[in-house]
Amino acid sequence: MRPFASHGPASYGEDVYARRRHLYFAMMGTCIGMFVLAWAVVRLWSVPAAVGMCLFAMVIPPVAAIVANRRGPDDRWWDDPSGDPKSDEWWDELDGKRRPRSHDQ
Repeated sequence: MRPFASHGPASYGEDVYARRRHLYFAMMGTCIGMFVLAWAVVRLWSVPAAVGMCLFAMVIPPVAAIVANRRGPDDRWWDDPSGDPKSDEWWDELDGKRRPRSHDQ
């Protein structure tokens, strides 16, 4: 038995977050690879090309952070109601908001 084996199918949210994580690490790996390749190999033929590669690689980390942290179409935003009255009441209580209950009116 593998220690990190999943127990059943992943939910939509887990799948989306896993995809974002994989994309983030692929982008960051590409960034590091470009820096290493630029100064280990490309600089031997062309220093301006190596500098250009590094300038391009410099743009990747902010883009990777934006991609990894973007909100998906089904993600619950911090103050959006979820549609589940019990859950919304619980979150409102945590946030210090007080909504009148349907039986209180």
